[in-house]
Amino acid sequence: MDRPNLLFQFTILASIISLSSSSSIYDVLGSYGLPPGLLPKGITNFTIDPSTGRFESHLESSCNAKFETDFHYEATVAGTLAFGQIGDVSGVSAQDLFLWFPVKGVRVDVPSSGVVYFDVGDGVRKQFSFSSFETPPDCDASPAPVDLVLFNRDGPIVENQFGKLENDLDLGDALWTGWTAY
Repeated sequence: MDRPNLLFQFTILASIISLSSSSSIYDVLGSYGLPPGLLPKGITNFTIDPSTGRFESHLESSCNAKFETDFHYEATVAGTLAFGQIGDVSGVSAQDLFLWFPVKGVRVDVPSSGVVYFDVGDGVRKQFSFSSFETPPDCDASPAPVDLVLFNRDGPIVENQFGKLENDLDLGDALWTGWTAY
């Protein structure tokens, strides 16, 4: 085995050991240029693969946290970390008006502009102040958001608001208040 390859393997092993034994998920977020408050207080454990950035964090139960809007966290939140962003997010939803939207990704500008962008898919995102996420929020135990069902005289129109409401009802931007298409 050549020396550079051995050094690379040692570095990866050292990263795995140091991330899993001495760092919290909040420290890991900071090392990726992200604010620690993207995840709520109460993370019971987490795993991360430093070679891919894929992480999984666990809470005792699902919960809601309040920022400029309400966020819902499932008991398991996962995603893929890269510097200044989290992709392939699962387990997080954001509320706007009376609707809940699954968060697909989070990013910050590098260098920082003081803004955090939340992507809910289909080119729609919302921005919040970076300072809102400097401290992990308290998270109140709660059930998952309830799906919205709209009815007309023929029966249900939409069975699940996540990504279907706009397409099925052709409401355009009417329900994306505060969310920006990019």
